[in-house]
Amino acid sequence: KEAEAIAHTLSKPGKMPGFAYSTPAHECKTGTKLRAVAGSVCANCYAYKRGRYRFQNVIDAQYKRFRSLTHPKWVEAMAAQINSKKVKYFRWHDSGDVQNLDHLRRIYEVCRLTPSVKHWMPTREAWVKAFLSLKPANLVIRFSSPMVDQPAPASWPNTSTVVLSGPSCPAPKQGNECKDCRACWDPAVKNVAYGQH
Repeated sequence: KEAEAIAHTLSKPGKMPGFAYSTPAHECKTGTKLRAVAGSVCANCYAYKRGRYRFQNVIDAQYKRFRSLTHPKWVEAMAAQINSKKVKYFRWHDSGDVQNLDHLRRIYEVCRLTPSVKHWMPTREAWVKAFLSLKPANLVIRFSSPMVDQPAPASWPNTSTVVLSGPSCPAPKQGNECKDCRACWDPAVKNVAYGQH
């Protein structure tokens, strides 16, 4: 209860094999700029004004999480919650993105305090690349190409793309769920291609 009071609750996307931590898409640094760019992935952002992300209770929860990011005990609160769930997989930002270097360092520390969990964080924040060498081994960071059908940048070890045809993500063919696929969390998988959604 103390951990939830500090960092608010974890989110539970229906398609995922575990929990996640969603913050408001309205607060994405790069995503907010891309929303005005035709043909960008963010122009049709699923977490901005669609589905359950439109509900006021979801928005309220995301902003509680967002406001908690600088709390002095946020790292410990997040690690306590994730460890208490006894899950093997965790996703950062099913909505939202990393805000700054302090936020990234805090995420790294949460991953270190949850060593039995595999973490995955997609991002459109290119500056994160400069700090990949510091990340813990149980975290996969995938740079998300900003434009639909844009090739993945070869300079990142792990990436994700949004394509109009030929996605590698199997979720659309299996009830929009990951099922037994764990490609997003697998550092050996160079790129995951999602269908536009």
